[in-house]
Amino acid sequence: MSENFLEIKNVSKAFGRNKVLDGINLTVRKGTVLGLMGENGAGKSTLVKCLFGSYKKDEGEIKLDGRIVDFKNPKDALENGVTMVHQELNLCLDMTVADNLFLGRFPKRMGMVSETEMYEKANNIFSQLKININPKRIVRTMAVAEKQMIEIAKAVSYNARLIVLDEPTSSLTEREVKKLFSIVEELKAKGVSFIYISHKMDEIFKVCDDVTVLRDGKMILTKSVTETTMDELITAMVGRSLSKRFPEIDNTPGEPYLTLTELTTKYEPVLKDISFSVKKGEIFGIYGLVGAGRSELLETLFGIRSIAYGDITIAGKNIYLKHTSDALACNFALLTEERKLNGMFEKASIEFNVTIANLKKYKGATFLSKQKLKRAADSQIKKMRVRCMSTEQLMSSLSGGNQQKVIIAKWLERSPDIFLMDEPTRGIDVGAKYEIYELIVSMAKLGKTIIVVSSEMPEILGITNRIAVMSNNRLSGIVETKETNQEELLKLSAKYL
Repeated sequence: MSENFLEIKNVSKAFGRNKVLDGINLTVRKGTVLGLMGENGAGKSTLVKCLFGSYKKDEGEIKLDGRIVDFKNPKDALENGVTMVHQELNLCLDMTVADNLFLGRFPKRMGMVSETEMYEKANNIFSQLKININPKRIVRTMAVAEKQMIEIAKAVSYNARLIVLDEPTSSLTEREVKKLFSIVEELKAKGVSFIYISHKMDEIFKVCDDVTVLRDGKMILTKSVTETTMDELITAMVGRSLSKRFPEIDNTPGEPYLTLTELTTKYEPVLKDISFSVKKGEIFGIYGLVGAGRSELLETLFGIRSIAYGDITIAGKNIYLKHTSDALACNFALLTEERKLNGMFEKASIEFNVTIANLKKYKGATFLSKQKLKRAADSQIKKMRVRCMSTEQLMSSLSGGNQQKVIIAKWLERSPDIFLMDEPTRGIDVGAKYEIYELIVSMAKLGKTIIVVSSEMPEILGITNRIAVMSNNRLSGIVETKETNQEELLKLSAKYL
């Protein structure tokens, strides 16, 4: 038997005249992790879909453990021990954890689903992975990090021999990332192989054995991680050298603009006595462990969660946020953490997604002006450098990073005064990240107030003026970015645990 578990040889794929994969060759050795990198649109997703049978490759062959395979669909791949944990999690939110693990293959006794056996098997899997999750819990009530662990447990439940992890740490904090890496190491020791798709350079060097870089559908580089450097990978990805990861944070915050006083919410998870002020033209970061209340705070400011008591003022004037329409009237914008779930219309066009939040602006004499809609979409797509064929293209056909750019463009069309950003660079390549960082700084320099939630420690330290740290739904401290470090942020994040 070959030491390579997966061999992809000369695989190509085109959509019409657009060749998205051009003669790709890569291998994944047994019990190792291959990092797969590239800018958004480089061909990573297309390659994986060809492996899983979601797309039919035009030419080339795929070997699994020395055997040529041609999976007809993802179910065929699953049955052959090939699974994937998607960046956009695919879980049935109103079902239990155990239901999600065994959906379509429930254990049965005498023709009936055996819940006892199902929960027992689920507990065994979580025990094996050293994950503390109640299999009877409803998935909707869980944090993104916990949902990610469910997806990994589901992959393991198929006795997978090859697991593809697509941006698995995009919403995880340092603690959850370490937990994920320990699970990967344990499974590697049992002979499981991985393809690890990530834009986070640090992670590639921590968890991967080998790395392959794609650019414009071609394989540019493949090496052992011990034989390459971060600079070499960045140059291979973007075709040029990036001298620094973050732009200069040269905005000058003004007077306090948005003020929260003893803000407390009604329903679980309850935010307790949150008080702080954010200045006009400031980039204000919010850090904390998963479940600390970061996303819930942004949702409260956008009128999604109900306030029990406390005050919110803008420029000294009290505002009342009982609904998202109130937040929009106060010129808030919210970039949500899970773009696929609640940030975009996946089956609609780019034009629709850019203009949907600001339709009054595009009215003609009596109806919406097609000309105004197209002009707005074309302008934003150009500004945000979205890679697409036209604004009529469906959002579902774009890479994750380009989808995120379209969602940001939607809010820019409203010219918000306060922009709430929850994981704004989640699943975005290094080049696109830098563009979004530049956009954030330029907005702040125009006097916009930016609040950024990020799980990436280097990011929260690299693009903010101040950082509020949350722990167990409370504010545990506020620090000046230039005067703090990772150790202080971690200590504050554990303050109320």
